[in-house]
Amino acid sequence: MDNMETRHFSNHNYSIRSPVVVKIISAAFCFTVISLFFVGNLAQGAVLVLSVITLGCVAYYLLMKSRVSFTFTATHIQQHLAKGGWVLKWENIEKIGLCHYQKEGWQKPLPWIGIKIRDYEPYLDSICPRIATDILLDQRALLYVGFQQQAPSQPFEDIVLDSTPYQSPHHLYRGLVAMLANRMRHQRSFFDYDIYIAETDLAGNAEDFVGLARRYLAAAERTQP
Repeated sequence: MDNMETRHFSNHNYSIRSPVVVKIISAAFCFTVISLFFVGNLAQGAVLVLSVITLGCVAYYLLMKSRVSFTFTATHIQQHLAKGGWVLKWENIEKIGLCHYQKEGWQKPLPWIGIKIRDYEPYLDSICPRIATDILLDQRALLYVGFQQQAPSQPFEDIVLDSTPYQSPHHLYRGLVAMLANRMRHQRSFFDYDIYIAETDLAGNAEDFVGLARRYLAAAERTQP
């Protein structure tokens, strides 16, 4: 497989043992100890300690919630989010590239990577409703950009909230997953991609991500019978 080993990478690698996190915890501890000398009584001290611990826990939770990671293997690409994720086999991917839109006759780049797939079913079956909800909300602005450049006859509200049941070759999807499938159809008509990865979710730049993904995709295609 041309040395296509498994690779893991994320937009940040902070954990409870990370040097930055350790420094923040140490600073918070020192601040709490020093502040205890200035409080009036034990009750105030307890409130101070609990407040610092609570703020620390909330900050760490938000940090972990913002983490987005990816796994490349010889057979598939996978995105990991705090609430879940999705997985795609390379054989189901037609192309991967940077997303652009037309403006005044020029191609303008967008901070998104696009993935065009051959079969919606494996992707839709691998995704949970919570992730589908996040995608529908997070990619609303991207949908609007495509809507503006195509200027379709139907109102934008009909596209962004398209809950029409989606019929695949083997399954009828309803609810949030059907809305996601319909969103993918509309996005394909705008940008010729189905799945989108925000550039802000990457550890490096989008060009490097696309280049690496294409190498894995090409290697997988060479091994197909």
